[in-house]
Amino acid sequence: MKVLVYGSLNIDMVFAVDHIVLPGETISSASFARNAGGKGANQAAAMAKAGLNVFMAGKIGRDGEFLLQHLHSYGVDTHKVSVYGGSTGNALIQVDKNGQNSIVLYAGGNGEIRPHEIETAVASFNSGDIIVMQNEISRAKDIIIAAKKRGMKIYLNPSPYNEKIDGLPLELVDCFFVNELEGASLAAMPKNYPFTEILDGLTLRFPNAEIILTAGKNGAYYGFGGMREYAAIVDAPVVDTTGAGDTFTGYFIAARAKGFDIRNALKTASKAASITVSRKGAMDSVPFAKEVFS
Repeated sequence: MKVLVYGSLNIDMVFAVDHIVLPGETISSASFARNAGGKGANQAAAMAKAGLNVFMAGKIGRDGEFLLQHLHSYGVDTHKVSVYGGSTGNALIQVDKNGQNSIVLYAGGNGEIRPHEIETAVASFNSGDIIVMQNEISRAKDIIIAAKKRGMKIYLNPSPYNEKIDGLPLELVDCFFVNELEGASLAAMPKNYPFTEILDGLTLRFPNAEIILTAGKNGAYYGFGGMREYAAIVDAPVVDTTGAGDTFTGYFIAARAKGFDIRNALKTASKAASITVSRKGAMDSVPFAKEVFS
């Protein structure tokens, strides 16, 4: 089995602040870092660090070539990433003293995907292979359709959740990764509904898809048809929550690929995410397999 991550690659500009800046307010940053990031790149790094055979597809400018070197150092095959004359995607990230973050995205190359790049990217994949996607790149609909024609399993993290999601062929998705807010939006339910009811709503709307719902400190839920599983969080000191969800996604997929049952896959992914939040950064903070599978 091969895994293709078709997603975003960003240059993360991270500011450490006392609190998230308010409208009209100017504050000072205690530190600044320029890191490798993007939900797609983070998830690819997580799966590669967990030991899977991972390929990355997407688009960057020359200013982002260090991202490819970073991914390659973790074992990700980056030959399917296109380089063009524009700029790489950027993320402006504020991290407050409690480790919570606020993120502003600029699409850059993530918004410049072209049809011929999609066909080239999926050409070497077949039935049984997995494609992992998010909502930070353009032409997601075309990518899903092209991958499904190849017989690939579609794993979708609809983040950030916006109006583009409703235009996707969601009936083709085999597995959804959502947090509680994304899950409620996808299920067309109020955001204050109990997590178990949101999960039930999602399994009713998507009866042929697995649902993984992460609920922060309230743990992680799994639903497929009438099957339900749950895992509590693994407590850890919170330094920076950036990349925690991407780590969870990557390690859940890796654990299942290694033969773990659903409950133990949830526990493994939660353990990996807890290590990530205890460190600064996104991609670099993702743990290696030896830290998790023990």
